[in-house]
Amino acid sequence: MNTPRTRVQRRPVHGVLLLDKPLGLSSNQALQKAKWLLRAEKAGHTGTLDPLATGVLPLCFGAATKFSQQHLDADKTYETTVRLGLKTSTGDAEGEVIAVREVSCSAGMVVGVLDRFMGPISQLPPMHSALKKDGKALYEYAREGKTVEREARNVVIHDLDLLDMQLQGDAPFLRLRVRCSKGTYIRTLGEDIAEALGCGGHLSALRRVATGPFAAAQCVSLPQLEAMDEHRRMAALQAVEVLLPGYTEVRLDKDSTDRFLNGVRRHGPWVDCDQVAVYGEHPRALLGTAQVHGGELIPGRLLSPLEIQQILEKSPAPEPLLAEQV
Repeated sequence: MNTPRTRVQRRPVHGVLLLDKPLGLSSNQALQKAKWLLRAEKAGHTGTLDPLATGVLPLCFGAATKFSQQHLDADKTYETTVRLGLKTSTGDAEGEVIAVREVSCSAGMVVGVLDRFMGPISQLPPMHSALKKDGKALYEYAREGKTVEREARNVVIHDLDLLDMQLQGDAPFLRLRVRCSKGTYIRTLGEDIAEALGCGGHLSALRRVATGPFAAAQCVSLPQLEAMDEHRRMAALQAVEVLLPGYTEVRLDKDSTDRFLNGVRRHGPWVDCDQVAVYGEHPRALLGTAQVHGGELIPGRLLSPLEIQQILEKSPAPEPLLAEQV
Protein backbone atom coordinates (compact mmCIF):
# COMPACT_ATOMS: atom_id res chain seq x y z
CA MET A 1 0.00 0.00 0.00
CA ASN A 2 1.35 3.39 -1.00
CA THR A 3 1.84 5.93 1.75
CA PRO A 4 0.40 9.37 0.96
CA ARG A 5 2.75 12.29 1.35
CA THR A 6 2.01 15.97 1.71
CA ARG A 7 2.33 18.08 -1.42
CA VAL A 8 2.58 21.84 -1.12
CA GLN A 9 0.32 23.94 -3.32
CA ARG A 10 2.67 26.64 -4.63
CA ARG A 11 1.56 30.25 -5.00
CA PRO A 12 3.08 33.60 -6.03
CA VAL A 13 4.99 35.22 -3.18
CA HIS A 14 6.89 38.50 -3.57
CA GLY A 15 9.34 39.99 -1.10
CA VAL A 16 12.55 39.50 0.87
CA LEU A 17 12.99 37.23 3.87
CA LEU A 18 15.93 38.06 6.12
CA LEU A 19 16.95 34.63 7.33
CA ASP A 20 19.35 33.79 10.14
CA LYS A 21 20.94 30.79 8.43
CA PRO A 22 21.67 27.92 10.80
CA LEU A 23 24.94 26.05 11.13
CA GLY A 24 25.36 23.06 8.83
CA LEU A 25 22.95 24.02 6.05
CA SER A 26 24.10 25.31 2.68
CA SER A 27 22.55 28.55 1.46
CA ASN A 28 20.51 26.59 -1.08
CA GLN A 29 19.24 24.11 1.53
CA ALA A 30 18.12 27.02 3.73
CA LEU A 31 16.48 28.67 0.71
CA GLN A 32 14.56 25.53 -0.24
CA LYS A 33 13.32 25.07 3.34
CA ALA A 34 12.05 28.67 3.51
CA LYS A 35 10.55 28.35 0.02
CA TRP A 36 8.62 25.25 1.14
CA LEU A 37 7.36 26.96 4.31
CA LEU A 38 6.14 29.98 2.33
CA ARG A 39 4.80 27.76 -0.50
CA ALA A 40 6.51 30.12 -2.94
CA GLU A 41 6.71 29.50 -6.68
CA LYS A 42 10.03 31.26 -7.26
CA ALA A 43 12.97 31.99 -4.96
CA GLY A 44 16.67 32.86 -4.95
CA HIS A 45 19.32 34.31 -2.64
CA THR A 46 21.75 37.23 -2.78
CA GLY A 47 25.00 35.29 -2.51
CA THR A 48 26.05 32.18 -0.66
CA LEU A 49 27.03 31.69 2.96
CA ASP A 50 29.19 28.68 3.87
CA PRO A 51 27.48 25.71 5.61
CA LEU A 52 29.83 26.27 8.57
CA ALA A 53 28.73 29.90 8.83
CA THR A 54 25.58 31.25 10.43
CA GLY A 55 23.86 34.60 10.11
CA VAL A 56 22.30 37.06 7.69
CA LEU A 57 21.11 35.51 4.43
CA PRO A 58 18.59 37.62 2.46
CA LEU A 59 16.25 35.36 0.48
CA CYS A 60 14.34 36.74 -2.50
CA PHE A 61 10.91 35.59 -3.59
CA GLY A 62 9.00 36.26 -6.80
CA ALA A 63 9.61 39.76 -8.17
CA ALA A 64 12.44 40.31 -5.65
CA THR A 65 14.60 37.78 -7.53
CA LYS A 66 14.89 40.34 -10.35
CA PHE A 67 16.91 42.60 -8.06
CA SER A 68 18.99 40.09 -6.09
CA GLN A 69 22.08 41.01 -8.14
CA GLN A 70 21.85 44.56 -6.81
CA HIS A 71 22.88 43.25 -3.39
CA LEU A 72 25.94 41.22 -4.43
CA ASP A 73 28.24 44.24 -4.23
CA ALA A 74 27.20 45.12 -0.67
CA ASP A 75 29.77 45.19 2.13
CA LYS A 76 29.55 42.34 4.64
CA THR A 77 30.26 42.22 8.39
CA TYR A 78 31.35 39.02 10.13
CA GLU A 79 32.26 37.90 13.63
CA THR A 80 34.73 35.05 13.63
CA THR A 81 36.93 33.02 15.95
CA VAL A 82 40.44 32.05 14.83
CA ARG A 83 41.85 29.04 16.68
CA LEU A 84 45.58 29.63 16.95
CA GLY A 85 48.31 26.99 16.78
CA LEU A 86 46.39 24.42 14.69
CA LYS A 87 46.42 24.51 10.90
CA THR A 88 43.83 22.39 9.09
CA SER A 89 43.54 21.13 5.53
CA THR A 90 40.45 23.24 4.86
CA GLY A 91 41.19 26.33 6.94
CA ASP A 92 38.20 25.58 9.18
CA ALA A 93 37.15 23.14 11.88
CA GLU A 94 36.01 20.47 9.40
CA GLY A 95 39.46 19.79 8.01
CA GLU A 96 42.20 17.50 9.27
CA VAL A 97 44.92 19.02 11.46
CA ILE A 98 48.02 19.29 9.30
CA ALA A 99 50.31 21.29 11.60
CA VAL A 100 50.60 22.03 15.31
CA ARG A 101 52.66 25.03 16.42
CA GLU A 102 53.40 26.80 19.65
CA VAL A 103 51.60 30.11 20.22
CA SER A 104 54.18 32.58 21.51
CA CYS A 105 52.86 35.91 20.24
CA SER A 106 52.06 38.82 22.53
CA ALA A 107 49.00 41.09 22.65
CA GLY A 108 51.11 43.84 21.11
CA MET A 109 52.04 41.57 18.19
CA VAL A 110 48.37 40.78 17.61
CA VAL A 111 47.43 44.46 17.42
CA GLY A 112 50.33 45.16 15.06
CA VAL A 113 49.44 42.28 12.74
CA LEU A 114 45.77 43.25 12.60
CA ASP A 115 46.78 46.75 11.54
CA ARG A 116 48.67 45.25 8.59
CA PHE A 117 45.47 43.65 7.28
CA MET A 118 43.45 46.86 7.25
CA GLY A 119 42.53 48.49 3.93
CA PRO A 120 43.16 47.02 0.45
CA ILE A 121 44.72 43.54 0.59
CA SER A 122 45.31 40.68 -1.83
CA GLN A 123 43.90 37.21 -1.16
CA LEU A 124 44.51 33.86 -2.79
CA PRO A 125 41.12 32.07 -2.98
CA PRO A 126 41.16 28.87 -0.88
CA MET A 127 40.94 25.49 -2.57
CA HIS A 128 37.97 24.69 -0.38
CA SER A 129 35.70 27.32 -1.96
CA ALA A 130 32.92 27.46 -4.54
CA LEU A 131 34.98 29.61 -6.95
CA LYS A 132 35.12 27.91 -10.34
CA LYS A 133 38.07 27.15 -12.58
CA ASP A 134 37.45 25.64 -16.02
CA GLY A 135 33.79 25.16 -15.08
CA LYS A 136 34.57 23.18 -11.93
CA ALA A 137 34.37 24.39 -8.32
CA LEU A 138 37.70 24.55 -6.49
CA TYR A 139 36.40 22.37 -3.66
CA GLU A 140 35.80 19.59 -6.21
CA TYR A 141 39.50 19.64 -7.13
CA ALA A 142 40.37 19.71 -3.42
CA ARG A 143 38.24 16.61 -2.76
CA GLU A 144 40.24 14.84 -5.47
CA GLY A 145 43.45 15.79 -3.70
CA LYS A 146 44.39 18.31 -6.40
CA THR A 147 45.65 21.87 -6.04
CA VAL A 148 45.15 24.12 -9.05
CA GLU A 149 46.60 27.51 -9.89
CA ARG A 150 44.50 30.44 -8.69
CA GLU A 151 44.71 34.16 -9.25
CA ALA A 152 44.93 36.46 -6.25
CA ARG A 153 42.04 38.90 -5.90
CA ASN A 154 41.99 42.38 -4.41
CA VAL A 155 39.54 43.05 -1.57
CA VAL A 156 39.16 45.74 1.07
CA ILE A 157 39.03 45.29 4.85
CA HIS A 158 37.16 48.38 6.07
CA ASP A 159 37.20 47.53 9.79
CA LEU A 160 39.03 44.82 11.74
CA ASP A 161 38.21 44.85 15.46
CA LEU A 162 39.64 42.58 18.14
CA LEU A 163 36.70 41.51 20.31
CA ASP A 164 38.50 39.03 22.55
CA MET A 165 41.66 36.95 22.69
CA GLN A 166 43.37 34.22 24.65
CA LEU A 167 47.03 33.57 23.91
CA GLN A 168 47.68 31.04 26.69
CA GLY A 169 46.14 27.70 27.63
CA ASP A 170 44.99 24.69 25.67
CA ALA A 171 42.90 26.55 23.08
CA PRO A 172 44.34 29.99 22.25
CA PHE A 173 42.15 32.11 19.99
CA LEU A 174 41.31 35.52 18.55
CA ARG A 175 37.73 36.71 18.19
CA LEU A 176 37.36 39.32 15.47
CA ARG A 177 34.75 41.52 13.83
CA VAL A 178 35.42 42.17 10.15
CA ARG A 179 33.66 44.60 7.82
CA CYS A 180 34.81 43.93 4.30
CA SER A 181 34.10 44.30 0.60
CA LYS A 182 32.39 41.65 -1.50
CA GLY A 183 34.46 38.61 -2.40
CA THR A 184 36.49 38.56 0.83
CA TYR A 185 37.32 35.08 2.13
CA ILE A 186 37.17 35.29 5.93
CA ARG A 187 38.67 31.82 6.18
CA THR A 188 41.71 32.98 4.22
CA LEU A 189 41.90 36.19 6.27
CA GLY A 190 41.93 34.19 9.50
CA GLU A 191 44.62 31.81 8.21
CA ASP A 192 46.77 34.70 6.96
CA ILE A 193 46.52 36.57 10.28
CA ALA A 194 47.46 33.43 12.22
CA GLU A 195 50.36 32.77 9.84
CA ALA A 196 51.61 36.35 10.29
CA LEU A 197 51.61 35.71 14.06
CA GLY A 198 53.96 32.78 13.45
CA CYS A 199 51.69 30.07 14.80
CA GLY A 200 49.18 29.32 12.07
CA GLY A 201 45.53 28.64 12.75
CA HIS A 202 42.06 28.00 11.38
CA LEU A 203 38.53 29.38 11.66
CA SER A 204 36.55 27.64 14.39
CA ALA A 205 33.42 29.81 14.10
CA LEU A 206 31.98 32.28 11.59
CA ARG A 207 28.84 34.40 11.75
CA ARG A 208 27.67 37.05 9.29
CA VAL A 209 26.11 39.80 11.38
CA ALA A 210 25.30 42.22 8.56
CA THR A 211 25.15 42.45 4.78
CA GLY A 212 24.53 45.85 3.24
CA PRO A 213 21.69 47.50 5.20
CA PHE A 214 20.49 44.20 6.73
CA ALA A 215 21.52 43.17 10.26
CA ALA A 216 21.14 39.95 12.25
CA ALA A 217 18.66 41.61 14.62
CA GLN A 218 16.19 41.88 11.71
CA CYS A 219 16.39 38.19 10.82
CA VAL A 220 14.15 35.24 11.60
CA SER A 221 15.38 31.69 12.07
CA LEU A 222 13.98 28.60 10.38
CA PRO A 223 12.50 27.29 13.69
CA GLN A 224 10.79 30.66 14.19
CA LEU A 225 9.43 30.56 10.65
CA GLU A 226 8.18 27.00 11.16
CA ALA A 227 6.34 28.02 14.33
CA MET A 228 4.50 30.88 12.59
CA ASP A 229 1.04 30.60 11.10
CA GLU A 230 0.38 31.52 7.46
CA HIS A 231 -0.34 35.17 8.15
CA ARG A 232 2.77 35.75 10.27
CA ARG A 233 5.04 34.07 7.74
CA MET A 234 3.83 36.42 5.03
CA ALA A 235 4.17 39.36 7.41
CA ALA A 236 7.83 38.43 7.96
CA LEU A 237 8.57 39.33 4.34
CA GLN A 238 10.15 42.69 3.59
CA ALA A 239 9.00 44.70 0.56
CA VAL A 240 10.83 44.13 -2.73
CA GLU A 241 12.24 47.68 -2.71
CA VAL A 242 14.40 47.00 0.37
CA LEU A 243 16.87 45.60 -2.17
CA LEU A 244 17.23 49.09 -3.67
CA PRO A 245 18.62 51.24 -0.81
CA GLY A 246 19.99 54.58 -1.93
CA TYR A 247 18.23 54.46 -5.30
CA THR A 248 16.79 57.77 -6.50
CA GLU A 249 12.98 57.63 -6.63
CA VAL A 250 11.07 58.65 -9.74
CA ARG A 251 7.26 58.61 -9.87
CA LEU A 252 5.22 58.25 -13.05
CA ASP A 253 1.59 59.04 -13.82
CA LYS A 254 -0.78 56.39 -15.21
CA ASP A 255 -0.01 57.01 -18.89
CA SER A 256 3.76 57.04 -18.36
CA THR A 257 3.51 53.97 -16.12
CA ASP A 258 1.90 51.90 -18.88
CA ARG A 259 4.47 53.01 -21.43
CA PHE A 260 7.40 52.47 -19.07
CA LEU A 261 6.27 48.91 -18.30
CA ASN A 262 6.28 48.25 -22.05
CA GLY A 263 9.94 49.29 -22.19
CA VAL A 264 9.31 52.75 -23.66
CA ARG A 265 11.70 55.49 -22.55
CA ARG A 266 10.18 58.55 -20.93
CA HIS A 267 11.39 62.16 -20.94
CA GLY A 268 11.26 64.44 -17.92
CA PRO A 269 13.09 66.97 -15.72
CA TRP A 270 15.24 64.33 -14.04
CA VAL A 271 18.89 64.61 -13.09
CA ASP A 272 21.27 62.06 -14.60
CA CYS A 273 21.49 58.99 -12.34
CA ASP A 274 22.56 55.36 -12.83
CA GLN A 275 20.44 53.94 -10.01
CA VAL A 276 16.76 54.86 -10.17
CA ALA A 277 13.78 53.10 -8.57
CA VAL A 278 10.64 53.87 -10.56
CA TYR A 279 7.19 53.94 -8.94
CA GLY A 280 3.69 54.38 -10.26
CA GLU A 281 1.27 56.74 -8.53
CA HIS A 282 -2.23 56.06 -7.21
CA PRO A 283 -1.49 53.54 -5.86
CA ARG A 284 2.21 53.86 -5.21
CA ALA A 285 3.84 50.70 -6.57
CA LEU A 286 7.36 49.72 -7.57
CA LEU A 287 7.59 49.32 -11.35
CA GLY A 288 11.28 48.51 -11.68
CA THR A 289 14.71 50.09 -12.03
CA ALA A 290 16.04 52.53 -14.59
CA GLN A 291 18.78 54.97 -15.50
CA VAL A 292 18.42 58.65 -16.32
CA HIS A 293 20.65 60.14 -19.01
CA GLY A 294 20.04 63.47 -20.66
CA GLY A 295 16.57 63.75 -19.17
CA GLU A 296 15.61 60.33 -20.55
CA LEU A 297 14.34 57.58 -18.24
CA ILE A 298 15.75 54.30 -19.60
CA PRO A 299 14.01 51.11 -18.31
CA GLY A 300 16.14 48.45 -16.62
CA ARG A 301 14.69 45.48 -14.72
CA LEU A 302 10.89 45.69 -14.78
CA LEU A 303 8.10 44.03 -12.83
CA SER A 304 5.25 42.58 -14.84
CA PRO A 305 1.73 44.06 -14.47
CA LEU A 306 0.68 40.74 -12.87
CA GLU A 307 3.49 40.93 -10.29
CA ILE A 308 2.55 44.51 -9.45
CA GLN A 309 -1.10 43.52 -9.03
CA GLN A 310 -0.19 40.58 -6.80
CA ILE A 311 2.04 42.78 -4.61
CA LEU A 312 -0.69 45.39 -4.25
CA GLU A 313 -3.18 42.68 -3.31
CA LYS A 314 -0.62 41.33 -0.80
CA SER A 315 -0.85 37.55 -0.76
CA PRO A 316 -3.49 35.14 -2.03
CA ALA A 317 -5.74 33.42 0.45
CA PRO A 318 -4.14 30.38 2.14
CA GLU A 319 -4.75 27.13 0.32
CA PRO A 320 -4.95 23.72 2.00
CA LEU A 321 -2.26 21.11 1.71
CA LEU A 322 -3.19 18.28 -0.61
CA ALA A 323 -2.54 14.58 -0.13
CA GLU A 324 -0.63 13.02 -3.02
CA GLN A 325 -0.31 9.31 -3.67
CA VAL A 326 3.17 8.10 -4.61
